[in-house]
Amino acid sequence: MAQFLLETVWLVPCYALIGGLLAVPWSPGIIRKTGPRPAGYVNLVMTFLAFVHSAIALQATWNQPAQEVFIPWLSTAGLDLTIALEISSVSVGALVVIAGLNLLAQIYAIGYMEMDWGWGRFYSLLGLFEAGLCALVLCNNLFFSYVILEVLTLGTYLLVGLWFSQPLVVSGARDAFLTKRVGDLFLLMGVLALWPLAGTWSYPELAKWAATANVNPTTMALVGLALIAGPMGKCAQFPLHLWLDEAMEGPVPSTILRNSVVVASGAWVLIKLEPVLTISPIVSSAMVAIGVVTALGASLIAIAQIDLKRCQSYSVSAYMGLVFIAVGVQQYETALLLVLTHAISAALLVMSTGGIIWNSITQDVTQLGGLWTRRPISAIAFIVGTFGLIGFPPLGSFWALIKLADGLWETQPWLVGVIITVNALTAVSLTREFGLIFGGKATQMSQRSPEAHWPMILPMMILLGVSLHLPLVLQSLSLLPDWATLNKDVVLLLIWSSIFGCSITGVIYLGNIPKPIRLPWQGLQDLIAYDFYTPKLYKITIIFGVAKISQLADMIDRFVVDGIVNFVGLFSLLGGEGLKYSTSGQTQFYALTVLLGVGILGMWVTWQFWGIQFLNLIFQISTLG
Repeated sequence: MAQFLLETVWLVPCYALIGGLLAVPWSPGIIRKTGPRPAGYVNLVMTFLAFVHSAIALQATWNQPAQEVFIPWLSTAGLDLTIALEISSVSVGALVVIAGLNLLAQIYAIGYMEMDWGWGRFYSLLGLFEAGLCALVLCNNLFFSYVILEVLTLGTYLLVGLWFSQPLVVSGARDAFLTKRVGDLFLLMGVLALWPLAGTWSYPELAKWAATANVNPTTMALVGLALIAGPMGKCAQFPLHLWLDEAMEGPVPSTILRNSVVVASGAWVLIKLEPVLTISPIVSSAMVAIGVVTALGASLIAIAQIDLKRCQSYSVSAYMGLVFIAVGVQQYETALLLVLTHAISAALLVMSTGGIIWNSITQDVTQLGGLWTRRPISAIAFIVGTFGLIGFPPLGSFWALIKLADGLWETQPWLVGVIITVNALTAVSLTREFGLIFGGKATQMSQRSPEAHWPMILPMMILLGVSLHLPLVLQSLSLLPDWATLNKDVVLLLIWSSIFGCSITGVIYLGNIPKPIRLPWQGLQDLIAYDFYTPKLYKITIIFGVAKISQLADMIDRFVVDGIVNFVGLFSLLGGEGLKYSTSGQTQFYALTVLLGVGILGMWVTWQFWGIQFLNLIFQISTLG
């Protein structure tokens, strides 16, 4: 049975796709008598089947060599587009994570969107999202990975814009779509430019080619920079990071997936392309630089935010920055471990605060407080999610961060300092959120804020248990680093950075210190709070430049292109009007006109034969005279 499910595990994306298609009739309201709820239940059943299928297949594929499945699609003019799928422990394990988190998010959505009539559209889009993510982790071809990423970009736009009657939702969906399209455009350039160099888009063949590639360094640097632009957009890395903040206008159940597995889609492609990207030292350095800037900058920005969703979105960008660093320094397994541990902890954090957004008037953390006694389950889940995301032993991210830092201690110790600083800032940010939301006395906005009902609590408790037991699971699968070989100085530095960040912030936000806390220099406070003025920089540079170019193109179109066309039309009109008054209707006049025209045309055609003689004759006459 397990072997059969392993051989057919490539059908797992079809479960979600079928569920999404079956939910479509409820989306536009074709089926009205039952209401939209059956759409959610259909998707829930199909996602459960996908999870069971992939979980059983994972047992059969563990410690087994990777297998490839080829599905012929198009072969013409020397171009062979065959859909290649990889069935390995890593890809099937990713299926389990995606299907499991999607299952929990859909159960959560039953409670969160209880009174929402957009069920059909929402669940059909969740099915599209799950199908795309599952297909992406199985896909073993760069070209089809790009196609799937485009589908996910469209899904992001539609999910963020679910409540399209709200202006902020519409602008948020538009901005998120356009920002990701910038990265996708450069990624397409890189994909197309890589073909004539490598002659293949297959990931295993690209790895073999990269091992012996002899390519012009400048060419490879340009291609590599284009290839990392797509993952930059998906992972919300600077300067393509603003879309994740805008995407928070969507429903919280979709944010659970967006903050956990959707942002990891770009990281997955980045990890698969790691052999190609490391050909150029410039590209590797660029990945490290992007990761460092985003990790440090986003961690600082998260501390100064007051919107609950914005605080978490910048923490996600910071963590994905660490993934970029791991890929840039060629720590492939560490990057995968970072993606896994982050996905579970980030999803748990969103679930723990989603109920607050659901039945509270505001999501401004400065207007909340005192929810520990009213929401103890959510508070415990938030604590576990926080400890799971920072270097706090023995939870998951501790091992991932230790493995990353330990591998850099001897070669690039300054990056260890970056990792420890980001870990401390993340601890400060999440502890600050906990203190403002759950600590202190209840405010008017939080006095009547009880724990959410069971469809939202159940998946949160399941994920809390998974987060607590994740180290045991990783240990049983031999995925944890060997404790005996780790550098104990790095371990102590990471642990102390977590303790320092949590304790100092806990004293400030759980004590009697007056709040809000402000920096001594207001300019620095505003700099961090307003995202280092990145949106304003976009407006005065890119947006302004595009607007001026658009205005210039509009002027050229109206006055040059349209002007020429209008002039020809006007000339034809005036010519026709002139001919109307000069036409007599007599046949001999028409014949004379035709003969004159033919004569003039003949003179022009034969000018090269008799024109020279005519000019010589005139010259001789003038000379004799």
